[in-house]
Amino acid sequence: MLLLALITLALHGALAGLFYTFSMSVMPGLNAVEPTQAEAAMRSINRKILNPWLYIPFLGSPLAALAAGFLAGSPAAVWFFAAAAVSFVGSFLVTMVINVPMNNALDAGTMSWKDYSPRWTTWNTLRAIASLAGLVLAGVGLVNL
Repeated sequence: MLLLALITLALHGALAGLFYTFSMSVMPGLNAVEPTQAEAAMRSINRKILNPWLYIPFLGSPLAALAAGFLAGSPAAVWFFAAAAVSFVGSFLVTMVINVPMNNALDAGTMSWKDYSPRWTTWNTLRAIASLAGLVLAGVGLVNL
């Protein structure tokens, strides 16, 4: 159980770091270049990021937290279930319902950088906050094992 809790914690940390990095450095960096260059760079990023190293924390965070919740005793289980819920809603659902469709629109040329960047960054920052909250909740669950 301890190993699963630590994996849950690490996965949430990796995802929080990824989303934080995008909001605090990647997007401001892209905003500092010409919009056509930013669009081309973001299209490339969006293609290259779809790999197992993304899917492991992206899918693994809520699933590992859920598994830890089922395996942990009380009161730790509640914290792991909360981490799973926050991760699922704040990271997975936001990504699938908002960020991915925006990425697709940018890729298709139906959304300009001016419209894409501020909205995408706002939602990405929410994903970072949710992932950080999941990290904290999983950490509390770990302490309560």
